[in-house]
Amino acid sequence: MVRAALDQRRINQGPRTLAEYLPAASVVIASLLSALPIVTTTGWYPDFGFIALLAWRLLRSDPWPAWWAAPLGFVNDLFTGLPIGFSVALWSATMLALDLIDRRTIWRDYWIEWVLAAMFLLMHDWFEWLLAGIVGAGVPFTSVIPSIAIAILIFPVVAWLISRIDRWRLGR
Repeated sequence: MVRAALDQRRINQGPRTLAEYLPAASVVIASLLSALPIVTTTGWYPDFGFIALLAWRLLRSDPWPAWWAAPLGFVNDLFTGLPIGFSVALWSATMLALDLIDRRTIWRDYWIEWVLAAMFLLMHDWFEWLLAGIVGAGVPFTSVIPSIAIAILIFPVVAWLISRIDRWRLGR
């Protein structure tokens, strides 16, 4: 029997309604995780909005125009308490860098994407640490290491969740 006859999907089943806005909405929801009432003396939790942005962008580049990084970064700045413009600039630079990487590479596998995400997450937390030093919060770099480690280790889980959301979004 032909495999197409075994497929039980409905005819004309396509993307869900408002499917083009779901990537942005999921990044905003991930940014809202920083508003959870977690009390800590050290900022051990990573920027979940940036991790979701990286996961979406590395999974699929087609629903992401580069200019989306600016409004999403602005929303992230509002919820994380970072100075307005920090995430806007950093997320825009990340999107442009990933566009350049996409143009230069023919293929990427799972490990290359994880290394790319790790580099961008490390740079994000490093710039955040530099900004804290500029505004007068003399924080040792060792206090940022747990956030970096958690962000790098949690990225595959977030990427898997984003792939499930994308699969649902596209109606597959």
